[in-house]
Amino acid sequence: MGGDVFVNRFKAGWLVDALEAGRYTTWFQPIVRAADPDPARPFAREGLFRLRDSDGTMIPPGHVFAVASDAGLLFSLDLIARRSAVEAAARAGVRSKIFVNFNPSSVYDPSYCLRTTAAAIQELGMRPSDVVFELTETHRAHDKSHLKGILAFYRNAGFGIALDDVGAGWSGLNLLHELRPDYVKIDMELIRDVHEDPFKQTIVHHLLSIARAHSIGTIAEGIETQSEADWLIERRVDYLQGYLFGRPAPLDDAAVRR
Repeated sequence: MGGDVFVNRFKAGWLVDALEAGRYTTWFQPIVRAADPDPARPFAREGLFRLRDSDGTMIPPGHVFAVASDAGLLFSLDLIARRSAVEAAARAGVRSKIFVNFNPSSVYDPSYCLRTTAAAIQELGMRPSDVVFELTETHRAHDKSHLKGILAFYRNAGFGIALDDVGAGWSGLNLLHELRPDYVKIDMELIRDVHEDPFKQTIVHHLLSIARAHSIGTIAEGIETQSEADWLIERRVDYLQGYLFGRPAPLDDAAVRR
């Protein structure tokens, strides 16, 4: 273990304590159909990892994963977060699809690292076709063959694949071409005020056209206003996600069974 990693792991003691004490959970945010944007009947729910310190204070997820990465703990944290998402969904009896985030840089050997998540899904009685694994931090995935190996494992097991933050940079567009995911999530920075920004409109229009031509489902994320949603619906986006339709929250057992 390198010196920097050793020091960072020492500094991350609070993170290790929180994980060992089970002070974490998964909240979910609805992804609605553009044709029927009712958060009470979502197309899917995205699982978002949440962790609290010893005082019960919620720690920003970005900080949690950054600390884990610096301390060489990303593999363990990512594995725990994936399992937490599927277990929370199973406990609540979710009937929609669930989107489970994973960072490809945390996966060393796909057949070994991902088998535990796939096994947990099977044990919990969930169908692989109802689970979509969402690639995050794809700009850090420099080994394309490794990334393709991860996706091949998931696809062979019957799971769906989503590519996050498409449109945020050239890396996302290149991955869209090379990986051909089942779903693409259009970056929220492109969605913000898209109804009044001609430059953003041009980019989003072309992204939607590319995805549609290759039968890839499109999800616009970060929607906060009805004007943004209306513009996207008119351009035939498939799905919508954002505070307009619901903030991340713990699952309500009664609601998810609708």
